[in-house]
Amino acid sequence: MAPIRTFAGLALIGTALAGCSSYTNGLSTHHNPSLYSVNQPVVQRTDYVFDVATQGGGVPGTELSRLDAWFASLNLGYGDRVSIDDAGGYAGGARDDVGRVAGRYGLLVADGAPVTAGQVSPGAIRVVVSRSSAHVPGCPVWDEKQLGARITTSPNFGCATNSNLAAMIADPNDLVLGQAGAASVDAATSTKAIKTYRERRPTGAENLKAEATTGGK
Repeated sequence: MAPIRTFAGLALIGTALAGCSSYTNGLSTHHNPSLYSVNQPVVQRTDYVFDVATQGGGVPGTELSRLDAWFASLNLGYGDRVSIDDAGGYAGGARDDVGRVAGRYGLLVADGAPVTAGQVSPGAIRVVVSRSSAHVPGCPVWDEKQLGARITTSPNFGCATNSNLAAMIADPNDLVLGQAGAASVDAATSTKAIKTYRERRPTGAENLKAEATTGGK
C-alpha cells in the first residue's frame, strides 16, 4: 500500500470583488446634489484552501476525516461555495468523495475553482471554500454639518436601503455579477399568474353584498 502523505491546510486572505468608496462618479457623501446614493455595498470574498491526499482515484478515509473536521472548524454552511482545484486530474472519484462530505453540510461541489496561491502537490487535490460577505462601509453617516451650506443630498442617504440589501441577499456575489436567466422556461409556470388574473371575474360584475342597516344596538 502506498504511503499516505499528509498535507497542511492553508487559509487564504480574501479578495475584494467590488465596492464603492465614499467618493463615486465625482460625488461624495458631503457633495451630492443628485439623488444617487454614494453609500453602496462592498462585496468581499475569502477563499480557504485545504489540500488532501488521493489514493486509488479517490480520497482515503483518514483524509476525509481531516476534511470533515476542517469543514466543521469553518462552520461550513449555507452561502459557502465548495470547489476542487485538481491540477493533476484526480477529480473523478475524489470529487465524489469530497461531495459526500460536503453533502453533510447541505452543500454541493461547484464546477470550477478560483485561482489560489501555491502549487497543488502531486497526488493531491485542493478543496477550496469560498465565503462572501457584503456590507456598506461608513454607514450610518450622521454628519449633517454641511447640509445648510448648499443644496445636497443627506450623507446618510442610501445607508438603510443598501445595508438591508447587503444583509438579506442570499449570495453577495449577485451584487457584482448578477444572475443569468434560465436557458429554458416552463410556459405553464411562468404564465400561471397572468392566466389567473385574466380569468378572474371583475368585482364590478358581481352583485353587491347586502348589508343590514337595522337591528343594531
